[in-house]
Amino acid sequence: MDIALSFKDRRFDIAQDGAALKVDDGLRTAVMLSLFIDSRAEDDDFIPDGTSDKRGWWAGPVGSRLWLLSRQKTSNDVLPRARDYALEALQWVVDDGVARDIDVSAKWARLGVLGIFIQITKQDGGRYEDVIEYSLEAA
Repeated sequence: MDIALSFKDRRFDIAQDGAALKVDDGLRTAVMLSLFIDSRAEDDDFIPDGTSDKRGWWAGPVGSRLWLLSRQKTSNDVLPRARDYALEALQWVVDDGVARDIDVSAKWARLGVLGIFIQITKQDGGRYEDVIEYSLEAA
């Protein structure tokens, strides 16, 4: 079991139920960390703040490149990149034997907010499904 996290306005917080901490016995905390820890940009990625700061951990693939979309406008050409970045970030669940399959799609939840739809089929056949919203700054 993990301590449950909440994600709002591009920030994590520990989820609470009144004064008690919520716990997560599924994949939600792992999915949230995988998607919203900044992965290192690749050499050909456009850095949205105009610097050369590739962010992320230089020693290995941790997190996602969703941060590269942070200043994008609400346009349909962003959706395939969001899907690809999410799949790339979640691939570890299959590689590590936690799950058999991952399916991700991205749609606009509303103006300036990506809806990332995640379906993970666990090794035991159980399913994890979630919709994660990611707000873009440029919207």
